[in-house]
Amino acid sequence: MKTSYNFLHKSVLLKESIFYLDIEEKKKGIWVDATLGLGGHSKEILKRIKEDSKVIGIDCDEESLKIAISILKDFKNFIPVKGNFKSIDVILKQLDINEIDGILYDLGVSSMHLEKAERGFSFLKEGRLDMRLDKDTELTAFDIVNYYKESEIAQIIKEFGEERYYKRIAHEIVKSRPINTTKELLEVIKKVKKIKEKINPATRVFQALRIAVNNELENLKVSIEKSIKLLKKGGRIVIISFHSLEDRIIKNFFNKESKDCICENKKLPCVCGHKKTINVLTEKPVVPMADEIKENPRARSAKLRAAEKII
Repeated sequence: MKTSYNFLHKSVLLKESIFYLDIEEKKKGIWVDATLGLGGHSKEILKRIKEDSKVIGIDCDEESLKIAISILKDFKNFIPVKGNFKSIDVILKQLDINEIDGILYDLGVSSMHLEKAERGFSFLKEGRLDMRLDKDTELTAFDIVNYYKESEIAQIIKEFGEERYYKRIAHEIVKSRPINTTKELLEVIKKVKKIKEKINPATRVFQALRIAVNNELENLKVSIEKSIKLLKKGGRIVIISFHSLEDRIIKNFFNKESKDCICENKKLPCVCGHKKTINVLTEKPVVPMADEIKENPRARSAKLRAAEKII
């Protein structure tokens, strides 16, 4: 199937991702792009590895997957898979792969999701409230906004959006039902948030709804736990996040896995039995240089963390 797209897509922290995956040094092995998107990171990996090596590209968005397949069609050692990275162990088992040399996560939504009004991700474009990354799933932002209890909506906005006006916004949403489109929801939020901020008043609410629709944070926790077990000794994990909730999960996970003991009371003998599995390669998250942010404003909030498997 011929697939085309008419928007500009730039992979964030591309050089840094390749560096921390240690591609140039290894060149031979199996790498997983757990968030394939339009294939920008995978393409750079494929250009550098040997022909008998592989890149497994996973994405739950069929539209993105088709575009990536078209872009990467000349690489015979590229294996595309439609699936959710929370099932990475199952996906690799089906491919008869037991261990990998590296895995990359580039979290969040792509330019394509934001540019296509019908996907319902952006408050800048009029579209039905959808926000599903995987169209085969049932829950949409429309369902949450129109059918969830006020207390449930408030909790989503508070927890996933870190929005201070979560109660008032949830109340206004319920009072304004039905709300069918992104612009309608934007207007509801603006009734509550009349003060000027650096970001659009709807930003945190839309983020919260998207995270809830796609179960993003829980899927991330599940996937990175599994990915560490799948890495070979010396294998690398690289994760690019775009907001504090994701980065917190990654930071806490790396901190835990880089210690031999995770008992709360350090004064008592260790009873947890936990063994250190990784060395953290990024003491602080790597952020884009000013030139990259100027060229690609979406990169401004990106943070990269990396670690290496040691056992």
